[in-house]
Amino acid sequence: MSDSLLSVGKIVNTHGIRGELKVLSSTDFPEVRFAPKSKLIIVHPETGEQLEVTVASARPNKGMFIVRFAGYDNINEVEKYKGFDIKVSKGASVGLPDNEYYFYEIIGCRVIDEEGKELGVIEEILRPGANDVWVVKMPSRKQLLLPVIDEVVLDVDVEAKIVKVHLMEGLL
Repeated sequence: MSDSLLSVGKIVNTHGIRGELKVLSSTDFPEVRFAPKSKLIIVHPETGEQLEVTVASARPNKGMFIVRFAGYDNINEVEKYKGFDIKVSKGASVGLPDNEYYFYEIIGCRVIDEEGKELGVIEEILRPGANDVWVVKMPSRKQLLLPVIDEVVLDVDVEAKIVKVHLMEGLL
């Protein structure tokens, strides 16, 4: 089950006495994830026990979000959720614009060049600055660093888990 969930944050503490929680967001879409009436799944970090909750209110606060779940109005009801992970089902993932992908869709993709020659598998994504860099583990055990730019990444098929690239001079 946990494979079909995406992490969107973590409950780090309680806030005040009215059942509000401090949440460290790990999503690019906090305004969607923590919007009132949003369904979230909170997951116990050790046991994996899951509980579906509905956001009653949320507001940004010092780099975090203060979130209250519907039906929880008291610090005593929510204190036990400190440390829980906050997830959503992959089915609830926010649609991305064309040519943008979630990390989980890219990691594990096979990389081929224009002639169809297999180069390796994407094992990591680096975010050094202007553009992401996909780290490809090659059969030779060497790593190929692919800048994620239009001149290099020609086609991404997340269904088939295949990325077609143009190897510019100096990449290999």
